Amino acid sequence: MNVLSLFDGISCGMLAMKRAGIECNNYYASEIDKYAIEVSRRNFPDIVRLGDITKLDCLKLNDIDIVIGGSPCQSFSRSGDNTGFEGKSGLFYEYLRCLNEVKPRWFLLENVVMKKEWENQISQFLGVSPVMIDSAMFSAQKRQRLYWTNIPFDKNIPDMNISISDIYTSGYHKVINNHPVIIKNDNGVFYVRNATKIGFATAHDGDCVNLEVPNSKTRRGRVSQGKTNTLNTACNYGFVVGSNLVELNITEYERLQTLPDGYTSGIPLSARKKVIGNGWTVDVIAHILKGISNEK
Repeated sequence: MNVLSLFDGISCGMLAMKRAGIECNNYYASEIDKYAIEVSRRNFPDIVRLGDITKLDCLKLNDIDIVIGGSPCQSFSRSGDNTGFEGKSGLFYEYLRCLNEVKPRWFLLENVVMKKEWENQISQFLGVSPVMIDSAMFSAQKRQRLYWTNIPFDKNIPDMNISISDIYTSGYHKVINNHPVIIKNDNGVFYVRNATKIGFATAHDGDCVNLEVPNSKTRRGRVSQGKTNTLNTACNYGFVVGSNLVELNITEYERLQTLPDGYTSGIPLSARKKVIGNGWTVDVIAHILKGISNEK
């Protein structure tokens, strides 16, 4: 396989190829984030790096079998600026340009759940409707994403039933029982600030707590049972263990995206969280890619 990975990030696509049992003759990666490139280079030094997608001449690439990528989601996301194709998410058109230039046999595009009008526009351009897959089927993270692809993969996905307890490490965890999002701790039951009528949600042993924006008056949905909600670039979650609320550590964030332990090491902690939050859930992508082997 010759692979063109656009918005490659930390090369989750390469990891997924390996897990799907697909051999890559050449893996071409377009990425501009220096920390993401550093992680990718440390793990896969043989990847051919192409730089900025807006300056990429795909006509110079021969025999590309598959184009993959997750174009920026900021302007499509419900928590973003709502500018759609007019904002940063307009880089989708660069993905489309490259796709039309190399004309691969297969393609895969990932993005967030978005307004139906934007989803329909992408579907019209790509000629397929997306499949929504929740990473919760593969990991301890709830992460609903849309996948546009012509790969005939199995849509009947069994739930792996993975919880935070399954990926929790024996390493150091900072206890944060007095974190600003906590109203009170009642013998290990944490009352968490939440923008509902009663003003709080309760977190028990095994629950996760979103620790972001402690002063927000509108934030709700802070507590989730057994799994985190969607990771973003902050990666800021607490986990109730017995009678304590602790911060998840970086290894657990890697596991939430089904990355190997230590995969993002070698860059600053905040940068590790950012590239993890921007990445793919590897096992979801591997599941889709297995459809290529089945078709062959």
